[in-house]
Amino acid sequence: MFAAPSARFGHPEQTLGLTTLIGGVQRVAERAGPEFAAELAYAFEPYTAEVMHQRGLVNRVVADEALDEQALAMAKRLASGPTRAIAANKALLRLWSQGGVDAADAALVDLSMPVVESEDAKRGLKSALDAMAKGIKRPDLEFEGR
Repeated sequence: MFAAPSARFGHPEQTLGLTTLIGGVQRVAERAGPEFAAELAYAFEPYTAEVMHQRGLVNRVVADEALDEQALAMAKRLASGPTRAIAANKALLRLWSQGGVDAADAALVDLSMPVVESEDAKRGLKSALDAMAKGIKRPDLEFEGR
């Protein structure tokens, strides 16, 4: 997630007498620890993008004027990337968050084999081997999601 320096984060539900309804407290606790999650949940003040970055809740702080451009560039990179590999990694991360390394490891082969057998992966491996044999840098690939 990218954020501009002007962004502010918090749980505004508390100002309405509510709890976070979509799991914000537990997701912050998972990523930044229970102490910071409690502080964020109990405080009625917003936190800066830089604080959230230091806590591991924001990946990058990007200048306000560059935020849209950089977020769009990342979205385009992801959309044109190896979508099957991205989906498998997303599933592995979800499994890890629910059951730790053992849960992700248990599904690794089942999630990875269809990716390894995909046309994108076959082309990727061939391009790497060809480049290595020729002693050149591996070329960037255009993925097709197949």
